[in-house]
Amino acid sequence: MTSARLSGCKARTYAHTKLLDDRRFRALLSDEDWGRLPLATWRRFSKRVADGDSVVYVGIIEKVAFSNLGWWFAQAVRLIGGPLPTGRDIGVPMIVTVTEDGATGGQTWTRICARERGFPQVIHSAKRFAGPTGLEEYVGFGVSMALRIAVEDQTLVFRSAGYGLQIGHLWIPVPPWLTPGDLTVTHRDLGEGVFRFTLDVIHPRYGALIHQSALFREALS
Repeated sequence: MTSARLSGCKARTYAHTKLLDDRRFRALLSDEDWGRLPLATWRRFSKRVADGDSVVYVGIIEKVAFSNLGWWFAQAVRLIGGPLPTGRDIGVPMIVTVTEDGATGGQTWTRICARERGFPQVIHSAKRFAGPTGLEEYVGFGVSMALRIAVEDQTLVFRSAGYGLQIGHLWIPVPPWLTPGDLTVTHRDLGEGVFRFTLDVIHPRYGALIHQSALFREALS
């Protein structure tokens, strides 16, 4: 049912959007790993639009699960902008907009998660090609997360590699006991223009805190 709803969304192209070859993600992987990705994944992560333009993905949330601790942690980090899902609704729309930021050389990501009641949750973050691993996710209030990427079973995997606080030009590591643990995001192509996104947060002591998965299709390019 979810796939059928997604398949009805056809991609459109705006004339003002200039597509540029983007090797920023490619440079973080070996030739062997990059070569194991499906062609559709190559294209998504090699597409660089002009400064200020966006690529939009529309999707449906498939699954959401929280442990008791995970739910409270997701609510608590609203104090720094709410970078994690906070609701349990499934079968509701989710929209992701990726906007090129010429000032930083990175991308601004905006995620709009619908709810069955009330206003959607809006999550903002920025992917920057900087930091100790060459890629970081900045969520605001000086807080960022270093990321490492890998390819596993034709799936592009992003894993946290430490959390930090940005003060001026300094990146100060956050002690592990102040973090939620390991965060993993995956992007798996399913064919016919559809891909699955998953988010998992796992604490070394308290286990799985948060899981979310959604199916997406590119809507605008």
